[in-house]
Formats: sequence, structure tokens, C-alpha cells
Amino acid sequence: MRVRALPGRLAAGLGLGGLLALVLLSMMVGKYGDGPRPLLSALRQLVTGETTDPLLATVLWNVRLPRVMAAVVVGAGLAAAGATYQGLFRNPLVSPDLLGVSVGASLGAVLGIFLSLPVLAIQLAAFAGGLMAVLVVAGIGALLRERDPVLTLVLAGIAIQALIGAGISLIKVLADPYDQLPAITYWLLGSMTAITRFDVVSVLPAVVVGLVPLVLLRWRMNILTLGEEEARALGIDTRKTRIVLIAGATLVTAATVSVTGIIGWIGLVIPHIARMLVGPDFRRLLPAAMLLGAAYLLVVDMLARSIAAIEVPLGILTATVGAPFFLWLLIAGKRGW
Repeated sequence: MRVRALPGRLAAGLGLGGLLALVLLSMMVGKYGDGPRPLLSALRQLVTGETTDPLLATVLWNVRLPRVMAAVVVGAGLAAAGATYQGLFRNPLVSPDLLGVSVGASLGAVLGIFLSLPVLAIQLAAFAGGLMAVLVVAGIGALLRERDPVLTLVLAGIAIQALIGAGISLIKVLADPYDQLPAITYWLLGSMTAITRFDVVSVLPAVVVGLVPLVLLRWRMNILTLGEEEARALGIDTRKTRIVLIAGATLVTAATVSVTGIIGWIGLVIPHIARMLVGPDFRRLLPAAMLLGAAYLLVVDMLARSIAAIEVPLGILTATVGAPFFLWLLIAGKRGW
């Protein structure tokens, strides 16, 4: 399936305009201060300096705004990482956690919760765990250079995920069932309930650093999708280019997962939708996936805090949408790349 592509500038303008509209809509949705009037009132208070409703100002600027910004950053980052991995491995069913970054981050966070560490230490442990898992996978790939590098990374990633998953299960068995186990389970489901401004500021540099090589080398991604021999014939150092792109996508994924927990399916589903809209050219695919990922997570977050009396974890909602799409992809998707 391929939707007829719009002109580049028009598509970019519509995408940015739609994302801005969703940001404003997301600021208006919540249990307290629902609708446009509270937001306009809070903006007036911000401009005039008057504080007629301190609770409303606190909810909008200290709770809702960091959450909205986190949804934009995390959604765009995961979608960009997913598009990169799918292009690198020439497989439309690849997601950002292929090399074990998500499960590695989960082990770091679960261990931090088990040791009763503060929130910042748990986030750092998750970030370090994600990077360590990928480094182990990359190390295994380096030891087996004589074999197919792509297949080696994929199989090593599967094995490391299984091993780390066993470690997470062991910690859950040993955790306090009344205190630590619920916290571990909730983190693994993914949520932005406790996101603060500091979380957004701390994760943003890592996401930007990880996105820089993806943006600068996006034209080389088109060549890598042709295959190993074709890319080398065109003068591309496939090994170094692949390492840089994997490192960037991994850094983005580890940074986002460390503050929100595991939010699955975005890196799998969104690149496909972007590819249907703008085609496989990575120069257009990457920005389109980032815009769609940010918009998608904003919508999911609005649903999470409005469809029930209690907040629904984001991982449940993204899986509810992503799993049927995945099945449709298997049944009706095109064969090949």
C-alpha cells in the first residue's frame, strides 16, 4: 500500500501544524483543568504575572507540559530508531529493541527498584543497562566477524534478550510482593505519570546526540538498503556506517526507555505508516516517522489519562494498536523490501 505523496514543503508544513495542534489539545486534556478555558486562563496568568489559581498553573506547567514534551521526544525518538533498524537490517518486522536495548534497560531499572534506589539512580541504571546489553551483542558480533554480520547481531540479540529476561524474572521472584513488585510491574508496562521537567531536560541531549548521525547519514541509509555488496561497490564502508547508525539508534532508544519504561510497538508500527505516506527514501522517511511517532504517542497519552478512572499504562495501549497492525502486516504485507 502506498498513498500518493504530497510535495515536500506542503507535507512538512501539514505535519508540523498537526503536531502543534495535538500538543495544544494534549495540554487541554486531563482530570483537572479540562478544556480550552483553563489553558487560556493559565496563559493569561503567565503573561500578567497574576496567580488567581495556583493549582491550575501547577497542573498545567509542572505536570502536563513536561508530560507532553516527553511524549513528543520519546515518540519521535522511538520512531526514528525503528526506521533506522528496519533499514539497516532490511527487514520490515524489526523494532528498536532487536539488539536487547529495551530488555537491558529493564534489567537496570528493575535492579534499581529492587535495591530501593532513588528515581534518578533508577533512570541512570536503566540507561546503562540498555547500553551494556547492546555492547555485549556488538562484542559477540565482533568475535564472529567471519560470519554474516547482520545475522550474527540478530541471533546474539535474541540470546541476550532471553538471558536478561531470565534475570528480570528472578528479581521479580525475589522482590517484595507488596512494595517492589508492583513498582517493577508498572515500570515494565511503560508510563509517563511521574515525568518531570528535569527528566525531559536530562534525556533530551542523549536523544539529540543519537539523532544527529541518523540525520547526517540518511542518504547512506538508502545505499545500505540495496545490500552489502552493492553498497561496497558504491564506495560505502558498510561496517563503519552500520556501527555509527546502530550506535545512534541505540542511544536514542536507551535514553527514552530509561525515563518512560518500555513503550513497545511505536518503533515497529510508525515507520511502516510513514513509509506508506512518503515512500522508502530515508531522507523523507526519517522526518515523517519522527512527526508521526510524536503525534501517535501524544494521542495514546491522552487516551491513557482520559479513558478510565485510573491511568492506563502506555504499553497496554500501544500493544492494543500495534499487535493487530503487526498481524495485518504478516497477512497482507508485501514480500521483500
